[in-house]
Amino acid sequence: MKKICCLALVLVCSLFGDEVPKIEKKEPPKEEISVTNHEILINGHKIPYKATAGTLFFKDEKGDAKAEFFYIAYTKEGEDKTKRPITYCFNGGPGSSAIWLHLGVLGPKRVEIDHENFTPPPYKVIDNPYSFLDITDLVFIDPISTGYSRPVAGEDAKQFHGVEEDIKSVAEFIRLYTTRNNRWDSPKFLLGESYGTTRAAGLAAYLHDENRMFLNGVILVSAALNFQTLDDDPGNDLCYIVFLPSYTAAAWYHKKLDPELQKQDLKKTLREVEDFAIGEYATALLQGDKLDPKQRAAIIDKLSRYTGLSKQFIDLANLRVCQARFSKELLRLQRRSVGRFDSRFLGIENEACSNATSYDPSAEAVFGVYTAAFNAYVREDLKWDRDAEYKVLANVWPWNYGKAASNKYLDVTDNLRNAMTRNPALRVYVGSGIYDLATPYFGTDYTFDHLGLDPSLRKNVQKGYYEAGHMMYIHFPSLERFKDEVGDFIINTLKK
Repeated sequence: MKKICCLALVLVCSLFGDEVPKIEKKEPPKEEISVTNHEILINGHKIPYKATAGTLFFKDEKGDAKAEFFYIAYTKEGEDKTKRPITYCFNGGPGSSAIWLHLGVLGPKRVEIDHENFTPPPYKVIDNPYSFLDITDLVFIDPISTGYSRPVAGEDAKQFHGVEEDIKSVAEFIRLYTTRNNRWDSPKFLLGESYGTTRAAGLAAYLHDENRMFLNGVILVSAALNFQTLDDDPGNDLCYIVFLPSYTAAAWYHKKLDPELQKQDLKKTLREVEDFAIGEYATALLQGDKLDPKQRAAIIDKLSRYTGLSKQFIDLANLRVCQARFSKELLRLQRRSVGRFDSRFLGIENEACSNATSYDPSAEAVFGVYTAAFNAYVREDLKWDRDAEYKVLANVWPWNYGKAASNKYLDVTDNLRNAMTRNPALRVYVGSGIYDLATPYFGTDYTFDHLGLDPSLRKNVQKGYYEAGHMMYIHFPSLERFKDEVGDFIINTLKK
């Protein structure tokens, strides 16, 4: 063995002379931050705050960096951290950055946008007097692959693209940020939108069980907790039942309802449709092909009256109209479609005879505005200069649903119920838009009606309904109400 080693050394020396080449150690990636100081006027009070744009590494048990989280935090200056709440915020997708909540409603700046029409460039970021910074510090998290968050060189992004993987990595970010910034004694809230509510429910349980981090509140915006209420798969009649009131709201907004209903107060009409949906309509769908022809005809009449769709179309759809076809059919003769995220918005359809819309006008109304505004804001105001693309929406598919949805629909209601049961001080706010055709409000009602909470804990759930869509805060009256209602929720939670 010694001879072999000596021969190897002679060979190296013969190639490189007396100097043995040094193996360069690869420098580990470094975390970066940019800190700037600002001031915002909220409710007549000047709020001095520090903005921190930075990265934080997710590491394995050996301490090796696996991924780099990007975040933006806003903290009010001169506050006692043990009394000052902190709220961890994120959007959904999966595959969405936190840009929407950040520049739409919560942060000290917001995008100036026309809440009912397409907003042309150039775009502006303006002071947001409805920011939550007067009530709570804010940390906006971009999950791995979104925003500027990326796996480190040599690591596969797929290890973060899944229900459980996502919860674990975001939980570690929250734990580490909380530790480094001495926020363990602070009141803590989670605020998620859309799939971000799926993440929030999972995090509430994971942080409680794995990190012993007890939360004060969870705020759910446009909730997606039980995916059976969302997926129009063959044989799943539940989604047709819970989508129906949202169809009615869309038809009312575009003046396509029966004249009698069109004149009636929308809230009264929606209560009527909700009763029909979980009563006659649900019973009819459960009967399937056994449904009596006369009963079927009566159901078709009522569905047509409540949706603005023709009786013939409803008959051909076998009483089951999926969201994509509704969005196309409601205004087909005008060659218009209604938005999925917000049915108030109209799209222009070149192919009037197709089954589904060619695009979502409510998505196009915000995507370009927010993207341009954020890229300017993060460089100019927050002094974060990177050439990397900020991934507003990232492709994280295929998403690993794993054990959470093995041979069933993804459902995180158990996570939320368990967290609320073990921590009876935990309160939940749920906000829904009545014009939301992505996560219908009645589906959220169904989910919470079936949460299985002990009666003593049901008072810990508060609901809010907004005359807007999935991103209710792009509707100015709803933005004002959202700040008032959710702000009061946070304040009252801390009084308990």
